[in-house]
Amino acid sequence: MSSESTGLKRDLGLLEATTIIMGTMIGSGIFLAPALIAAIIVADSLGPGSFILIWVIGGILTVFGALSYSELAAAFPRSGGQYVFLKEAFSPFPAFLYGWTIFLVVQTGLIAAVAVAFANYLGVFFPWVSQSNRLLAAGNFSFSSAQLVAIALVIFLTWINTRGVKEGAWVQNVFTIAKVGALIALILAGVFTSKGNWSNFEPWLPTAITGSVLAAFAVGMSKALFALDAWNTVTFVAEETRDPVKTLPKALFLGTLGVTILYALANVAYLHIMPVDAAAAVPDQRIAAEVARVLLGPIGVSLISIAILVSTFGCDNGLILAGPRLYYAMARDGLFLKGAANIDPDRGTPVRSLWYQAVWTILLILTGSLGTRGAQLYSDLLTFTSFASLLFNALTVLGLFVLRYRQPNLERPYRVPGYPFIPALYLLVAAFFLVFIAVGDPRNAGLGTVVMLLGVPVYFAAKKRAGRP
Repeated sequence: MSSESTGLKRDLGLLEATTIIMGTMIGSGIFLAPALIAAIIVADSLGPGSFILIWVIGGILTVFGALSYSELAAAFPRSGGQYVFLKEAFSPFPAFLYGWTIFLVVQTGLIAAVAVAFANYLGVFFPWVSQSNRLLAAGNFSFSSAQLVAIALVIFLTWINTRGVKEGAWVQNVFTIAKVGALIALILAGVFTSKGNWSNFEPWLPTAITGSVLAAFAVGMSKALFALDAWNTVTFVAEETRDPVKTLPKALFLGTLGVTILYALANVAYLHIMPVDAAAAVPDQRIAAEVARVLLGPIGVSLISIAILVSTFGCDNGLILAGPRLYYAMARDGLFLKGAANIDPDRGTPVRSLWYQAVWTILLILTGSLGTRGAQLYSDLLTFTSFASLLFNALTVLGLFVLRYRQPNLERPYRVPGYPFIPALYLLVAAFFLVFIAVGDPRNAGLGTVVMLLGVPVYFAAKKRAGRP
């Protein structure tokens, strides 16, 4: 199905596709998640070197996954991306469960969490914006000024993206370039400052590798994978990408490799400035703000807060842009709200799908906020979403092997280099972390599984409604 026949417009080039990847990956995670990882390292005596190793392994895993997805994206350059890959490799059933989980918690949950993070940091400059500033309270329900700002951000960015994919991509380009520049500045200042201490990296690793050490390492990895997640969202907009067969593989490689390098160097800078036990004790996980304060004093906190505002704004824009293309693909198959399949004839955007996503995200914001349970809720969110996301990513890479076997004559304009070793290594490492994340944090891994399984009766109800056998 061509983009011309659906009404979608091919307005995205290599720059736009790459900034969608990097812009959605770089959100609040790199500024907050390292402190959570440091706390795990201190609690389980993993050694400061594990602080860096977790990010390096997570980054390599992400790049290997992106290389595997590139073959699928070139073979099936259609809206919905990963949903389409799962449907082609297996059946509509696991594809629906993926889309269900993405809409219900992963994509919308990320948008909500990042919007609240934006509001929290806006409060640095405007104290009126705060979780504690309750505008309305009735029984157990309360509505804060931070939630109001978060909802306003979601509505504003959704409206921008209804104007056209070109408008949404322009915002993405500007904010991604700005946040990458800010992160590079933080890295250079942190690595080359005389205020750091390279002895903070010693001792490198734990003295013994035990089951509890592996479980702790895996839970720490779940926090890094959360910060590295969302790289696959660019496949959702395949029908709006110019020459997707060539553009998507290049963007997937450049985007994931670029973020991997930035994240690894950022954590080198963090650990150079403060030892891992100090990083673990940073209030509200604001490790980047603390590093900036050490480097520049109070002005550093203001500068890093501006950088995080830019980062979260751009991250939410990319998530809001990409997600509705998946729901649109599901609606075309009769597995989502029918209106999500409508394309605005003038602007070429899935307007209803965008607003469906916005409404559910706003409901998530209204039901609570990250400030309610502080660090624990943010940590739970990281493990919960990364477990569900990694599970479906592994299933998708497995689909690459299935398609190679079942459809050997399928036209594959791009083939993953190092096949079968790179995708096989991705599956092995992903399986290892899935098992040990479940061992290390069974509550949140179980929640991810329950949410997926809740989609089973919904799928069969949707099929029945569509009159399918």
